[in-house]
Amino acid sequence: MSYAIIIIAAAAFLLLYLRWFERSNIFFPSRHIESTPDSVGLAYEDVTFSTSDGVALNGWFVPYGGEARGTILICHGNAGNISHRLHIIRLFHDMGLNVFIFDYRGYGKSRGWPSEKGMYLDARGAYEYLVNRSDVNADEVIVYGKSIGGVVAVDLAASAAPKLLISNSAFTSTRDMARDIYPFLPAKLFITQQFDAYSKIDRITVPKLIIHSTEDEIVPFDHGERLFEKAGQPKEFYLMHGGHNDAVFEYETEFVKEIDGFLRKHGM
Repeated sequence: MSYAIIIIAAAAFLLLYLRWFERSNIFFPSRHIESTPDSVGLAYEDVTFSTSDGVALNGWFVPYGGEARGTILICHGNAGNISHRLHIIRLFHDMGLNVFIFDYRGYGKSRGWPSEKGMYLDARGAYEYLVNRSDVNADEVIVYGKSIGGVVAVDLAASAAPKLLISNSAFTSTRDMARDIYPFLPAKLFITQQFDAYSKIDRITVPKLIIHSTEDEIVPFDHGERLFEKAGQPKEFYLMHGGHNDAVFEYETEFVKEIDGFLRKHGM
């Protein structure tokens, strides 16, 4: 075997390894649905809808049960599936909102395999499904995203027209995150999943609430600061406390108060 073939084979192996390394550090899907909204006393509709590229996705529509003040679309984080988000579903429901949460491709009962492009298509498909429901006021839809879901929510709000955007613990881009976590690696050489919220946030004209904790141990606080600085008006910043995954549990009352105030300020 010539040295050229060895070098080519080594380069190919390295490229495949870097692709695997990248994906394994971004996506952590779980297929197993551990529980459903009825386990916390909420009636819900199990929904299947399709994206523009033909992938069948699963979601839950949880009606408020009375005259809802609006409907919130939840773009969850990069791990688990919708069955791990019952707490946030309950919080938003108890605030008088219909709730729609969906699983990205490759998560839960949704088909396919996760990717940046796919997740954007998934969120758009969920939004289109939601605003076309006869029991949803399309003019009163809020898009909420947590962590990587915050980036997905930013992408959606930059092209769709929700009433409000709430971004919680989002990062500016995966390249920036890679530099924070692996400063010794040449991130630009192996990052293919960009998840670049920073370049899109200033395109969003609807009112936006950007939430970030000073104690976030996964996404550094300055990511939230930079997104807020880049965003155009109208905008608000909610400086939260607590860890990336447990802040909403630890500071539930404060979280609900801030969200409720933001909704009321904008007529909801």
